Amino acid sequence: MIGKERPYPGKRLISIREAGEYLSRSPWTVAEMVRAGKFPYIRDGKRKLLDLKDLDNWIEQNKFIEHDTGTIPYLKKPLDI
Repeated sequence: MIGKERPYPGKRLISIREAGEYLSRSPWTVAEMVRAGKFPYIRDGKRKLLDLKDLDNWIEQNKFIEHDTGTIPYLKKPLDI
């Protein structure tokens, strides 16, 4: 994160709950993403900890840029008849 302060200063490993906050997802969704193999994790007893670097990499790899192709049909205003 260049030019932006991390939300968890001094931490590299965060809990699934914290990862949910970091990714603007629910903890349940992040846990499902871990189970699906989208994120590697560190086991600490019963806890699963996620590396902020892995979360940042996932964000970078899943960015999309769409080109403007005109108005989307379902966003057009209905015609006044």
